[in-house]
Amino acid sequence: MDREEFAARIDHTVLGPETTPADAERVVREAEERGMNACIPPCYVAGVDAEATVATVIGFPHGQHATDAKRDEAETAWRDGADELDLVINVGRLKAGDDAAVRDEIAEVVAATPLPVKVIVETALLTDDEKRRACAAARDADAAMVKTSTGFADGGATVADVELMAEYLPVKASGGVGSYEEAMAMIEAGAARIGASSGVEIVEGYPADPAE
Repeated sequence: MDREEFAARIDHTVLGPETTPADAERVVREAEERGMNACIPPCYVAGVDAEATVATVIGFPHGQHATDAKRDEAETAWRDGADELDLVINVGRLKAGDDAAVRDEIAEVVAATPLPVKVIVETALLTDDEKRRACAAARDADAAMVKTSTGFADGGATVADVELMAEYLPVKASGGVGSYEEAMAMIEAGAARIGASSGVEIVEGYPADPAE
C-alpha cells in the first residue's frame, strides 16, 4: 500500500462539542492537502466547499434520537453535500434484545439517501455477543460499513474488535488511533478505514520506505 492509498483510508475527524466552523474548515483543508477524507459535524457540512470526501454523523453521539429524526438528519446531510454518513445505533435497544428495531432503524436511514452508511456500534459498551448482533443488524440492513466507536465512550478501537467485526462488513476503526503504527495495526487486522482526529500525524508518519 503506497502513501496515497494509505491516506485515502483515513477519515480525518473533528466532532467535539466545541468544534467551530473554522475547525471544520481546517480539517477539510488538511484532508484535501494530504489525500484523506474528512468527518465533520452535520451543522457545518453545507458551509464547506470540499474536494475531499466529506462524512458526517447521524444520531451522534449516543444514538438515542427518534428514528424519524435520524432519517431527517440523513436527508439534510445529503442535501447539504455530505458524501458519507456515520450512524450511531441505539445501544439501549440492542442491550434490551430488540435487534429487529436496531436493524429496521438502520435500514430506514440507509434507504433515506443514496449515501453509504457506516454504522457505529460503540464497541466499548458491548459484549462480544452484542457486537456480533449489532454487526449482523447492520449487514442485514444493507449498511456499507460498521464502525467501532464514537470516541465519546471509554475505550476505542481494538485489533480484536476489528477482527470480529470484519466477519460481517468492512470496518472503520475509530477511537484512540493516533499514529501510523496504530493505524497499520488496525488495517492489518482488517480495517478498511481509520477514523481519527490525528489524521495529519498518522499520514505524516508514513515511512519513506514502508518495508522498513
